[in-house]
Amino acid sequence: MLRFYYLVICFIPLILFYIIKANYYCAHEDRYDENKRYGLAIQIMEDLKKKGHISTVSYGEDNLPKDGGYIMYANHQGKYDALGIMTCHDSPCSVVMDAERSRVLLTNQVMNLVHGIRLERHDFKQQMNELGRLTDEAKEGRKFIYFPEGKYEHNGNHLQEFRPGAFKVAKTAKCPIVPVAIYDSHIPFDFNSLRKVTTQVHFMDPIYYDDYAEMSTKEISEMVKERIEAKLADLEKNRKDCGYNRWFKEYREMS
Repeated sequence: MLRFYYLVICFIPLILFYIIKANYYCAHEDRYDENKRYGLAIQIMEDLKKKGHISTVSYGEDNLPKDGGYIMYANHQGKYDALGIMTCHDSPCSVVMDAERSRVLLTNQVMNLVHGIRLERHDFKQQMNELGRLTDEAKEGRKFIYFPEGKYEHNGNHLQEFRPGAFKVAKTAKCPIVPVAIYDSHIPFDFNSLRKVTTQVHFMDPIYYDDYAEMSTKEISEMVKERIEAKLADLEKNRKDCGYNRWFKEYREMS
């Protein structure tokens, strides 16, 4: 958490500047279209990455469908996850997030810029309305990030259970599903260090509607989880010494 507090405390003027600028963009959407708003969101995130000594390398961008909307289903590790994926995704995309977490300063502004989907934890009707909007917009060609684990609990590079219901929106929209494996994404804000850190984002082969149309959401969930799990296992197997071995040991003991 040290890195998180470092960014919040040491860069208050920059954060206030971006809050004001983002609010202005959102108040004048007639002047700032989706691409311009997304561009500002990426600018904010890249600036925070640079000042927080965080970098992200991505693989498999060529796997992303060239036309139409799709939903990226990724494993969930911590506060950095959506930021890491979005800064590796050239075209505008949005994200599904817990409403309470989304109201943090600057996160709130970024969510407004990308028209994010906010889910109120204890309001089923609101969730259905927001997921209905996601479905409609995916049909219209928008791209989204969805974390089917729903939450993170210091799980690091290990998966939790996937919620089958998360895949209902993709099936209703009849859009491609893109499994995304994020690796070491927990490190930036889980460890009390300002040391440089590199995370990874792997965009995997898309699963098109024709390939999963006859499957139940539980079967789809298991298929996506297996693909992400296999990628993470492969990355763990081939990990090279990057200077964080002691951190990983302490982290797993803490977990």
